[in-house]
Amino acid sequence: MSSAPNGTKTRREGIPLGRIAGIPIILAYSWFIIAAFTVLVFGPQLGSVYRGLGNWSYVVAFVYALLLLFSVLVHELAHALAAKVYKWPTEKIVLNLWGGHTQFENFTATPGRSLVVAFAGPVANFVLAGAAWVLLLAAPEPSTMEAAVLTTLANIFVWANFLIGAFNILPGLPLDGGRLVETIVWKVTGSQEKGTVAAGWAGRVVVVLLVVAGIGLPLVQGSEPSTTTILLTLFIAGFLWLGASAAITNARMRLRLPAISAGALASPAIGVPAASTVASLWTLRASHPVEVLVLCSPEGRPVAVVDEQVLASVPPAAATTTPATAVARNLAPGAYVPQSAAGTELVQYLAQLGGGEYVVIDLRGQVTGILSQEVVVAAITGRPDPRKPR
Repeated sequence: MSSAPNGTKTRREGIPLGRIAGIPIILAYSWFIIAAFTVLVFGPQLGSVYRGLGNWSYVVAFVYALLLLFSVLVHELAHALAAKVYKWPTEKIVLNLWGGHTQFENFTATPGRSLVVAFAGPVANFVLAGAAWVLLLAAPEPSTMEAAVLTTLANIFVWANFLIGAFNILPGLPLDGGRLVETIVWKVTGSQEKGTVAAGWAGRVVVVLLVVAGIGLPLVQGSEPSTTTILLTLFIAGFLWLGASAAITNARMRLRLPAISAGALASPAIGVPAASTVASLWTLRASHPVEVLVLCSPEGRPVAVVDEQVLASVPPAAATTTPATAVARNLAPGAYVPQSAAGTELVQYLAQLGGGEYVVIDLRGQVTGILSQEVVVAAITGRPDPRKPR
């Protein structure tokens, strides 16, 4: 049974549809947007072909939306089941406005396995398309309107799965075919992140070609694409561009991680007994003009950071009687990290700590620096160092 927080999170994300092979399936609320679009666009088209349907044409269009949903579910299940072969834990499958996605937990990938898991989805759609096509060939010619409608739905199912499979093998992220580009570059460079960046750029190229083919080419040839075609093309292109850009950004962040360490990012600091007075801090400041002053407990643990503005505002007459703690801001409990912490280890350290300011300590437990969350985020994302003037 799920705990209350997890259950609440699932309900916010969508409607739980149960589990298949132990994998939670969630129907996101955004799916109803694409379902409504399908009904409103294809309902009138079906009604014009089968005039006897009347308002039932919208029901048939909704069945078409459900068939698309089923096709996407099979696609995502194929990813998840292929991942199970390699013991990659699958957290959930979410069916949404964009189609769907399979969310994995932490796992160790190799180029070959990544490619197998990626292409399992399109292969599953090709299998569905082939099976439905064989059944269509074996079916007799429809003799009633109901049979003709079912035949139309079957034809749509064949083409939908074929197009889903073919579209997803295009060589660019976030499409499954992007994993082929990623794998090739990964093999050549030894870096999955560099492969992901290359596949993300390939995805952007796919977007440009898609817009040219769907909108630009018809205009050049003198024909005006329909409003539906333009909207669908821009909708798909926008989704792909966002996915490709996110892949590039995340991969570049992972590329920066190994070079990021607490020692390299920290500003110099020095530990001071928390029992000190403002007068002793002034004396220490004269011999250490650059270092941040960190107050430490009798056990040597960092507990607070001296605020320079508050320190400077203390009247000289009160310096010997004002405790150092009166001019310092408290640190979150345990807000210190080893000087050697780097890359993913550093990120994991900081994720477990409260606050946005951390003291850096050496192997002996001595204070060597002060590190802010803002500086770490800037280093990971490639933004300018906030400590440097612009």
